[in-house]
Amino acid sequence: MKSFKNYKNIIRLAIPIILANASAPLLGLADTATIGQTGHAAHLGAISLATLIFSFVYWGFGFLRMGTTGFIAQAHGKSDQKEILSVLFRSVLLGLVIGVLLILLQFFIGNFAIWLLSASDEVKALVADYFYIRIYGAPATLITYSILGSLIGLGKTKELMWVQFVLNGFNIALNILFVVGFNMGVKGIALGTLLAEWIALFFGWYLLSKSLNLSQTIKTIKNLWLQIINKVKIISMFKVNGDIMIRTFALLGGFAWFANEGAKFGDDILAANHVLLQFVSLSAFFLDGFANVIEMYAGRAIGKGDKVLFKQRIRESTHISCATAFLLGLGIIFLAPFAINLLTQDVEVQIIAQKHAIFAGIYIAFSFVAFQLDGVFIGATRSKEMRNATIFSLLLLVGLGTFTAKHFGNSGLWIAFIAFVIARGVSLGLYLPRLMRETF
Repeated sequence: MKSFKNYKNIIRLAIPIILANASAPLLGLADTATIGQTGHAAHLGAISLATLIFSFVYWGFGFLRMGTTGFIAQAHGKSDQKEILSVLFRSVLLGLVIGVLLILLQFFIGNFAIWLLSASDEVKALVADYFYIRIYGAPATLITYSILGSLIGLGKTKELMWVQFVLNGFNIALNILFVVGFNMGVKGIALGTLLAEWIALFFGWYLLSKSLNLSQTIKTIKNLWLQIINKVKIISMFKVNGDIMIRTFALLGGFAWFANEGAKFGDDILAANHVLLQFVSLSAFFLDGFANVIEMYAGRAIGKGDKVLFKQRIRESTHISCATAFLLGLGIIFLAPFAINLLTQDVEVQIIAQKHAIFAGIYIAFSFVAFQLDGVFIGATRSKEMRNATIFSLLLLVGLGTFTAKHFGNSGLWIAFIAFVIARGVSLGLYLPRLMRETF
């Protein structure tokens, strides 16, 4: 009975995260539909490329979310309120500093990013319009990462969901207002996103302050200042965050390599792979929800020094994640003809995607191990192992993929991609016994 209750709690905590994750694509669809009202293809292309630039930049600083979760969860496990607040303010200050630096370096970053784009002069000009408005939301976005990481570490997943809903809801509403109402085009999309980022920051801070009973922020910072700037803690934070950053770029590199190799087989295969990757992304909404929960549980167990609880929580959350992954994988395999036809009307792309759907299903079914162990190691703030596992897996993908793609075409490419996600899970699994020996 107790075990059933634990499973129920894991699902209860994961559902708000899954819903928050699922709300993100709605924003992209709304932006596309809104700017599509202008009737200009250049505007649609500019939004796509400009959003890609910010996704790449912000993904690089995703450690502000992940690193914060582990430290907060461990402090919560120790019932150390001062350390919880110190970790929070340390992360917020780092997000603020990075955000301000991005603003100060905006012309270098913007010009370089736009120079890399293969687009017309008109599209590049529109990308610049978007970039030089939205960049002023960098501090808000990065500080919000710290807030979201803190909410997960504290187990406040409903609050996290509401922050995401407010961000995406205001973004959609403001974009419609500025584009449809004021006819501002791409600049309207950028301004709406900028304002939504700042609104989400203040709303998130309000919810987090309520959760922590934090009424006098400035006074609290003054009282904890020496603990916030503790040299040992700052060095530890930078080590963890640096490793997560490298791991993130290695992960992005794997997906980018897969997409680029697929492009070599022609536009139809590139498009088919893109369609199948949408299913992979959809599955990630679910699996990431359970991974976020185990981040919190693992960190708390480590904070309490409870090895039995640590192993129990990993086992329980993995059971749920495994069942979810296999159901999603089987769903993609058996529902592929219907689902693929919803995403593309191109008959040749449909045929290719249906032929390779089984590979996407297998990838999803076995990806839960990497998600779960990522969560465990984030909660344990053992980022070096995550970095090493992802780099090794990337090298395996490139090495194996070069061979299999040459001999088996796109099927060989998918086989290597499946090996990539399995290798991430297996590599972290081999590190797990050492983590438990050194932690407990």
